[in-house]
Amino acid sequence: KYCDAILTICKHRISPLCTAVQTRAHGSSFAHRGELRQAKRIVVKLGSAVVTRGDECGLALGRLASIVEQVAMLQNQGREMMIVTSGAVAFGKQRLRHEILLSQSVRQALHSGHNQLKDMSLPVLEARACAAAGQSGLMALYEAMFTQYSTCTAQVLVTNLDFYDDQKRQNLNSTLQELLRMNIVPIINTNDAVVPPPEPNSDLQGVISIKDNDSLAARLAVEMKADLLIALSDVEGLYNSPPGTDDAKLIDIFYPGDQQSITYGTKSRVGIGGMEAKVKAALWALQGGTSVVIANGTNPKVTGHVITDIVEGKKVGTFFSEIKPAGPSVEQQTEMARNAGRTLASLHPDQRSEIICHLADLLTERKEDILAANKTDMDLAVSAGHLPSAMIKRLSLSPAKLNSLAIGLRQIAVSAQDSVGRVLRRTRVAHHLELEQITVPIGVLLVIFEARPDCLPQVSALSIASGNALLLKGGKEASNTNRVLHQLTQEALSLHGVTQAVQLVSTREEVEDLCRLDKMIDLIIPRGSSQLVRDIQRAAKGIPVLGHSEGICHVYVDADASVDKVIKIVRDSKCDYPAACNAMETLLIHRDILRTPLFDQIIDMLRTERVKIHAGPRFASYLTFSPSEAKSLRTEYGDLECCMEVVDSMQEAVDHIHKYGSSHTDVIITECEETAEQFLQQLDSACVFWNASSRFADGYRFGLGAEVGISTARIHARGPVGLEGLLTTKWVLRGDGHTAADFSEHGNMKYLHENLPVRQSLAGQRDSN
Repeated sequence: KYCDAILTICKHRISPLCTAVQTRAHGSSFAHRGELRQAKRIVVKLGSAVVTRGDECGLALGRLASIVEQVAMLQNQGREMMIVTSGAVAFGKQRLRHEILLSQSVRQALHSGHNQLKDMSLPVLEARACAAAGQSGLMALYEAMFTQYSTCTAQVLVTNLDFYDDQKRQNLNSTLQELLRMNIVPIINTNDAVVPPPEPNSDLQGVISIKDNDSLAARLAVEMKADLLIALSDVEGLYNSPPGTDDAKLIDIFYPGDQQSITYGTKSRVGIGGMEAKVKAALWALQGGTSVVIANGTNPKVTGHVITDIVEGKKVGTFFSEIKPAGPSVEQQTEMARNAGRTLASLHPDQRSEIICHLADLLTERKEDILAANKTDMDLAVSAGHLPSAMIKRLSLSPAKLNSLAIGLRQIAVSAQDSVGRVLRRTRVAHHLELEQITVPIGVLLVIFEARPDCLPQVSALSIASGNALLLKGGKEASNTNRVLHQLTQEALSLHGVTQAVQLVSTREEVEDLCRLDKMIDLIIPRGSSQLVRDIQRAAKGIPVLGHSEGICHVYVDADASVDKVIKIVRDSKCDYPAACNAMETLLIHRDILRTPLFDQIIDMLRTERVKIHAGPRFASYLTFSPSEAKSLRTEYGDLECCMEVVDSMQEAVDHIHKYGSSHTDVIITECEETAEQFLQQLDSACVFWNASSRFADGYRFGLGAEVGISTARIHARGPVGLEGLLTTKWVLRGDGHTAADFSEHGNMKYLHENLPVRQSLAGQRDSN
């Protein structure tokens, strides 16, 4: 009964995976990386460079241990794992060298009568002998490692002849099938102790010969109808030219027929196959219906999760696919955007303004097309039924929204006249030596937004005005609307030949994969929930992220507050758009207001607006029957809910906000100017308001025309980030044959130093002074 119960539990845990995969008929490989999650039968090939130490004698135990852990984890998930391994020769070489040295030491000691050793030269070790001496030790090591994860292994040694002889091939297949059925991981290797050297050009029609472990893994994967072959080597994947050369680029997805675009380099230090052999074996396996990924198994930063990352569909290594998409890859899109963005930045300000104004005109002229696409998205979202009402509201567009967008874009067009190339500082360092600091674009922006199609034209206009290239990744809920809006944006950009400067990512790229493009993207701007922002901040380890952590906004009602102002501001801050990041989440009340008519009016207004109140601990202590106590004072409700807490003073309100707030937007309502000024000065938030709704924290209301987001970061831009936040600076020095020798050794200038004020800051103009 106990065994039956265990079996029932195991079947319950792994059945969803097995069901999902077994419905897929073998014979066609996966078309996209995301589908690799469905792979049930997986072959992992470990190249010599992965398993072998740098001195080529012995094994890289740390790497091997992490690989074993990943394979065991996938096996325990219900997948069928097989390993094709190298390493017997290296392990055997280590053992034989040790034995020879020991033997020579003993003989010499007996011959000389003392233990003093002389120089001893090691004989050349024959590979077959090393393989024979190392195979048993290699297998014992695998068995010991897998035992730590309660996983059983079995050794299978093969030669080329085992695949050519029908009876042997059937026996091999039957053996491996039985091992997999019993949840055992087969460890497969060529029998290097007896295998003959491969003959050149010995491949039969439609059959790949076993020349190395790459071809063995491919042949085995096809023979066993594996879903996925992971070939680990000492390079990140397949490059278009030898890795290490200046123009070498990692190929994310490789398609049959692309071989002519590849220039192969030399083989690895210990392997016998090389990248050309890996590609040939991968294409052969792909033709047989097995998906293939070639990746790096030696990088210490990724070795511990490279296999699981590949199975999860992450962008690791080179993925081989038979289906070539119609459009460019995201890497190609980013490259096109960067090139066009440089041209965009060099345009005259009037030309950039003209592009933005044309886009504003298109929003109103083509509103029927936009609204029709938006209706399609809305209908799909409503029928799916999984989007909350707040997100449905964000997804919806209307003629009024489009008109408002067009007005905002025209405001940005005016700002574009004074953006790129503006002189911030000019210094005359010496005679005929002038230094300037001028504004320039950041480079390539990646903006990730959820179901907010109105974000696309806003951000596009800001990027155009600031001369930045733009990569857009929108939520799938607004895919039809985004596509139409992007087409209009490219139509506007075509006025001055920079159509490619704004790219819409419509492939199946995961957000985490986009965040890995640290060599191509200069800044990521997430537009969406705080969870989206946190996920991107975790994923983008090499790219700066401009975003707010959470929108925990406070409104503090002081003892000297006006009744009318309190009711108006609190209602607008909480009820106008409760899902917005600038909506009030905590209402702080001065203790003197409790049990006053003002307090009663606040409570009545919130009840009328159907706002659910959560009591802070001090507020709850004042009441006999209080609302439900807040689980946390650091909560972003994003709905018609808020926390209410009592404080004794303005200083206590400031301390509370510093402890529990998110540095987004905080408000004081008071008629005492001295109290208000202290609040504004002491509070360290991106936006601090006096007698104004927290909903004013918005790019439009700040007169920015639009915003790319609200930042709570401490560097670069804070608060609503408009055009200015998308610019950085560079220094320009104009000389006349000056050298460093013109200055003293301490850097002091030998010539006249004069700071000159910049009277005019229009781009392209220089002060006559």
